[in-house]
Amino acid sequence: MAYPDPIRQLITSFSRLPSVGRRTAERFVFHLLNAGKKDVVELNRSIEELIASIRSCQACWDFSETSPCFYCSDMKRERNILCIVHEPQDVQAIEKTGKYKGRYHVIRKMIKVDEEDSLNKTKIRELFVRIEQKDITEVILALNPDMPGETTMLFLEKKIKVIRPDLIITRLARGLPMGSDLQYADEITLGSAISHRTGVGK
Repeated sequence: MAYPDPIRQLITSFSRLPSVGRRTAERFVFHLLNAGKKDVVELNRSIEELIASIRSCQACWDFSETSPCFYCSDMKRERNILCIVHEPQDVQAIEKTGKYKGRYHVIRKMIKVDEEDSLNKTKIRELFVRIEQKDITEVILALNPDMPGETTMLFLEKKIKVIRPDLIITRLARGLPMGSDLQYADEITLGSAISHRTGVGK
């Protein structure tokens, strides 16, 4: 006999989360059922608050309760340096190092060479509009050093040089191993990679 529809639907919803297979999704659902209504109500309330209060910063595309977000509205941050990251979690990873005081731009998704419309799924066009501002003098490409990250960084380098030939383009230093994920790098390694970032050849 199959699970009742409400259970099947929730299992399907959990299965859409990153790194969550059907077995793990089933465990989540039955944990909630066994825990009782209190845990379910708290989870539901947290999701409702998330939807109601969190929005996209219209400048950097990080998630925030306000737009512009905390980092974009902080006038003490360096306005001439823009750090390009993949996901909002990467912003927090870099902030923990205490080595970077500029602004950010979150592209949300990587470029895929086999998908013609992959650019439309990113916030890269919004990035190109930002770098046209003359107050920006350096762009840091801080994407994960794996194949999707390398593909996207090469694409960005080429396009940025056309839009702003005078712009300094740098990458994180190679303290980060190939194929690693920025979010899971320790703070010392990531901080060193920022401090010793290298220029991109013109």
